[in-house]
Amino acid sequence: MRKVMMFVMMGTVLLVGAMPAAAQATPQTAGPGNWSYAAIGLGLAVALAAFGQSKVASAACEGMARNPAARPGIQLALILGLAFIESLVLFIWVMIFLRAL
Repeated sequence: MRKVMMFVMMGTVLLVGAMPAAAQATPQTAGPGNWSYAAIGLGLAVALAAFGQSKVASAACEGMARNPAARPGIQLALILGLAFIESLVLFIWVMIFLRAL
């Protein structure tokens, strides 16, 4: 009975705490004059992604040089890693573009 009461009390606290969060107003979107911030954000995202891609490529080359028999597995991880990094940059580009409109 004690555990049931504890779960009921925790649920009540969570529901009461969620009401003010649900009542908050929606945030205002950025105006059309923020293209400079969007350009800075996109440049930063591209620069950091290029750094990440270079680290992935260098680690893959080092791994294949140390163990040539593991080339297929390393090559698959390399391609997946590069694709995920590039997709992250594209998602950031879309978010910045939509935010700046």
